[in-house]
Amino acid sequence: MKTTLIKHARLFNEGEAFVADVRICGQRIDQIAAEISATGNDHIIEAEGCWLLPGMIDDQVHFREPGMTHKGTIASESRAAVAGGITSFMEMPNVDPSTTTLAALEQKYQLAERHSVANYAFYLGATLDNLEEIKRLDPSQHCGVKVFMGASTGDLLVEAPAVLEAIFRDSPVLIVTHCESGPIIQRNLNDYRLAGIEPTIKDHPIIRSAEACYASSSYAVALAKKYQSQLHVLHITSEQELCLFDPGPVAGKSITAEACVHHLWFSDQDYPTKGNLIKCNPAVKSASDRAALIQALHTGQIDIVATDHAPHTWTEKQQDYMQAPAGLPLVEHALLSMLDHVKNKQLTLLQVVEKTAHNPAIRYGIAERGFLREGYFADLVLIDPEGSTAVSPASNRYLCGWSPFDGHRFSSRILSTWVNGTQVFDGYQLSSEPAAMPLNFAH
Repeated sequence: MKTTLIKHARLFNEGEAFVADVRICGQRIDQIAAEISATGNDHIIEAEGCWLLPGMIDDQVHFREPGMTHKGTIASESRAAVAGGITSFMEMPNVDPSTTTLAALEQKYQLAERHSVANYAFYLGATLDNLEEIKRLDPSQHCGVKVFMGASTGDLLVEAPAVLEAIFRDSPVLIVTHCESGPIIQRNLNDYRLAGIEPTIKDHPIIRSAEACYASSSYAVALAKKYQSQLHVLHITSEQELCLFDPGPVAGKSITAEACVHHLWFSDQDYPTKGNLIKCNPAVKSASDRAALIQALHTGQIDIVATDHAPHTWTEKQQDYMQAPAGLPLVEHALLSMLDHVKNKQLTLLQVVEKTAHNPAIRYGIAERGFLREGYFADLVLIDPEGSTAVSPASNRYLCGWSPFDGHRFSSRILSTWVNGTQVFDGYQLSSEPAAMPLNFAH
């Protein structure tokens, strides 16, 4: 059995930072100790001065397969993810056709088994008429059901109160929600039309306003309280919504919230330079909203940080504001962006580890991942805090070929990523060795 010995790294785990050695044996962490003697079988990695973290668990990505593979594939985007220190992902149902049946869900698992280099799980999408499919979900195998509670299109839009009540009453798995009020967004858009004004990207956070987000988020929270549901509200973007969520540790909460890396990084002040490249739903909002989200990471009102990685081609993004699709490619640079917040003293590294690894594992009940613990799967990322990473279209690994961070130099560098004990990224090259596994959930 292959073994790897990581020597003299600084570990960040469960509220503590300490220098230790870590031995990986097969798929798992075999030993963590102040000093571990090398054997003839060990592949030794000298990591003095480097940081060793549990790999990021990204609970919200759109990898575009099936049906939209000109934007991204499970193969391409999972490779970008592990190059960014993400070792597990949970992928959304708005592909083509939408993932709204257990048969379609199983097809995506089969695709991932063949092509993914990161551990994987997939959400079922809720529709107006697939409650029986939702009720058949297995809490030990399926991460959740995604409900677009407005501001979506096609069969994934669920606004009918009776249907929402039934989902919140009967779902056997975690309910995750996109919360924006379609009627409020339409009203805001109509105001522009009545005034004879053609909206531009700078109007995006006005049209998809904090009011629209709060109206939907508060409705979801009210439903969850009524039916004692397990609810996770995705990509919170406004200060107004934070009052809906309790502070404190994630363990034991039935209602939780997530923020995404781009909402922690960009603000409406970036629209003049970034334009449609940062068009996303819900919208990037004000600098004060961004500051409130960062503060909510400190209080625990925001429990998890994810990406909402959603690639589109460069050409698609160059269209006029109203035609340009919403979404950003983010997985390769998400963790690096969080480490810049650490350098800028807005967060601590232990908080980043908690929000990107520990809390997703706790909230979703992910078995034996998300922590640096003996016996756990060796999903690890090694960071050089003195290195740097320049972002450019020539360097990133997204199929779409661009990043909203193009032109930025991050203040750290990812040296290695391990998935289930296999080094899938060595800081330069990606491994073709199969290592990924489906996530299991021990609720």
